[in-house]
Order: sequence, then C-alpha cells, then structure tokens
Amino acid sequence: MPDKFDYDVVVIGCGPAGYIGSIKASRLGLKTAVIERDVPGGVCVNVGCIPTKSIIHHANIFNSSETLKDMGVEVGTGGFDYRKVFEKSRQASEMLSGGVRYLLKQAGVELIKGSAFLKSGKEIEVDGKRSITSDKIIIAAGSRPRPVEGFDIDEKQILSSTGALMLEKLPKSILIIGSGAIGAEFSYIMNSFGVEVHIAEIMNRMLPQEDEEASLVVKRSFVKKGIKIYTGSAAVLENRDGNTLKVRVKKAGKEEHIAVEKILVAAGRIPNTENIGLENTAAKTEKGFISVGDYYQTDEKNVFAVGDVINSPLLAHLASKEAEVAVDYIAGRSPVRRVDASNVPKAVYSEPQLASFGPAEDELAKSGTDYKKIVFQYKACPKAVIEEKTEGLIKILYDPSGEGIFGACIAGAEATELIHELLLAKANGLKLKRIADMIHAHPTLSEIIMEAAKGVA
Repeated sequence: MPDKFDYDVVVIGCGPAGYIGSIKASRLGLKTAVIERDVPGGVCVNVGCIPTKSIIHHANIFNSSETLKDMGVEVGTGGFDYRKVFEKSRQASEMLSGGVRYLLKQAGVELIKGSAFLKSGKEIEVDGKRSITSDKIIIAAGSRPRPVEGFDIDEKQILSSTGALMLEKLPKSILIIGSGAIGAEFSYIMNSFGVEVHIAEIMNRMLPQEDEEASLVVKRSFVKKGIKIYTGSAAVLENRDGNTLKVRVKKAGKEEHIAVEKILVAAGRIPNTENIGLENTAAKTEKGFISVGDYYQTDEKNVFAVGDVINSPLLAHLASKEAEVAVDYIAGRSPVRRVDASNVPKAVYSEPQLASFGPAEDELAKSGTDYKKIVFQYKACPKAVIEEKTEGLIKILYDPSGEGIFGACIAGAEATELIHELLLAKANGLKLKRIADMIHAHPTLSEIIMEAAKGVA
C-alpha cells in the first residue's frame, strides 16, 4: 500500500448520507471523492422521499376540490391527467439531483461514476477497471425494496415503490402489501386519485412500528376514505388473468378473494451490502447489515458504514447525521459516539400525517419504565376546527418525577412539522412546564403542544 493515498476519504454511495458526508469532509480540508453507480441523490432524491412527497402534495391539492364543492363551486375532474403529476415529481427529483451535483462541485468533491468494489480496506476498484486508494472509506451504499415470497416484482403488474413512482397512468385497483410508512403513503396517494385500494398487513395493526393510538387515527381516516385494510393477514397470489391479479387474503382461518390490476410490495427495504467486497476487509455483517461501533467504525478500523447499510432506522435524515459523525471523527474532531435514537424523528406523510420520536407507549410499558402520559385531541384546537382538520391527537410520554420527555407522537394535520418543538425540548432536557408557559400565537396548530403541556404543568 502506498505511503500517499489518492484521497483522504472516499464515500461509496451518493445518497443523503454519501453526499452530506463527502461535502462535510471536503469542507474540513480532506481530499474527498464519492462513488455513485446511479444518479446523485440516491433513493431519497430520485425514487424515494422527494418524488413521493411531490405526489402527495398534488394529491392534497386534488383533494381540496371537495372543499370547493362544499362552497358551491362546480369542480370537474374529467380532464385530470395523472401523467402531469408524475412529471412534476420527476422535475422535483431532477432539480434536487442537479442541486446535489452543484453542491459537490462547489465543495470540491470529486464525483466518480461507477460501481465500487473493495479490494481491501484501503483500495477500491471502480467498474472493474479503475483502482483508487484512500486513507478512510465510508460505505453509504443504501438499500433496495425487500422482496416478498410469491410476489416477484416485474415493475409492470407487481411493483416496488420505485415502479409505483414511475407509473404515468394509475390503475383502477391496487393491493398494497405492507402498511408501514411506504405502504401508508402510497395508499393515501392512490386513494386520493380515485384508485380502489386494498392493504394487506401481516401484523395485527396498521403502522405497526408506531404508537397504537396514533396509528389508529390514520387507520380510521383511511377506512372512512374507502380504503380496505386487512390486518393480521397474509396475501397469496393465486393467478393472473390477463390484466387482473387474483389474490387470496388469509386471516385466522378466514379467507377473502380480491382482484386488482396491480400489486405494490411495500414490505420494507434491505441493505446493499452484497457484492461490494466486504469479504476483502475485516468488516463484519449481521443479517445483511454491516456491524459498526462508536463513530460508525467497522472492524476494519479505517472503514466506516452509515445509513441503510447498518442496523438503524432507514431514515434519510438519520443517515445524513451518521455520516457527519463519522466524518467529524475522521477529521479529528469530537463528535458524539453515536446518534441518540430517541432523538430521531420519524414521519409518515399521509393525510392525516403521523410523526413521532422516542419509545412508543407499549415499549415503555414493556420495559417497566415509570411514566405518565398526556393526550390532547385536535378537535379541541381552534385552528384545527377552523381548517376542518379535527382528526388527530398528540400524546406526550414523560417522566413523572422530573417531567422530562421520554417520547411523543402526533397524528393529524402538519404532524411532521409540529413534532420538532417537542423534540427540541426533549433533546435539551426541558420540562413540559417550559412549553406550557411559552406563549404560542393564536390561532395556530402549535397550540396543541402548549395545551397538552398544560395538562402536565
């Protein structure tokens, strides 16, 4: 191995972790390159968070036509063309991907196009041709949709989230397998634009990783919208009949048969850790995830791993922060050893939205933690009443001795924005009384947080 390396840091993958990490490394004076086999921005920018939220934005606009009808305005949807919505989502992705390219160039990061393969802990081969060396390597290779047995994704009739985002014409009906964040968001999108939606969820409730009361708010809203939800149910593809997929949904000895045009497999994601040469290093994996210690360092001490390739929640904002921690450590700074998982917000962008952080109530109960809770309903908030968005609640879980916050969840309008006031308080050890005493503008949805805190203070 040469005394002088081609780079101080090479990042594998240019998603939220990769580009944020590489830009920070370069700005800290480290000669940096990022290797990307696809388009800068990763899944989030190109076939994930960004296009999905663009389509949700337009679904919200489309749904607002019902409000206009209530006001006596004649609204027709006869000329609606979903392709225009699709094009808007691609424009958003392309603009932001271009922005990533610009930021990399501005920061002096070299963008290398190709597939990376670790020849050792210090050497990377690109596309089997070019070999580069680096003192430190950060693996941020991302993830891909998790397959489900019996539902082979062809991106024509059986779709992954990528295939669903690339639809230029919507089906008349769809079965969505999985009701986590991805499944919930696509259910809302499809239903908003008039698609008959069925959801099959193997767990006993929708959004099974979220607070039960909060997820029930979303489920009730979905049922009201006409979405058919089968929880505690397994789906089996029986046969294909032309453009129709016939599926048997089984639950506790009972069966139901449905026929749909398309199926979306939304059962989570798996890490991209195969075929990148990990076997040529001392780095280890467990269940497909790269094992890391403090500062996201692998057993190959100069190799780090962040984002979807490690066993932490698959969230773009968490991946970015993990990359920053690793880079700070590489640069000789003094970052936290690892991101505190209880300070990481989660968000579901359906309507109603759902946002949370920290342990859910059932987790606290199982752990034997002494806690109290306060629940405040949206319908008691003037702004929610004004905007006719009274579906929802906020729940705060707190320490009865010191009133510090353990966790919180919000289900309802603008939940993904509102959650951060509580998270800021929790991360800084503020008591709920401080929130209760702080004057909030009236009328605003943020008063929900103040009123909930008053229930404690």
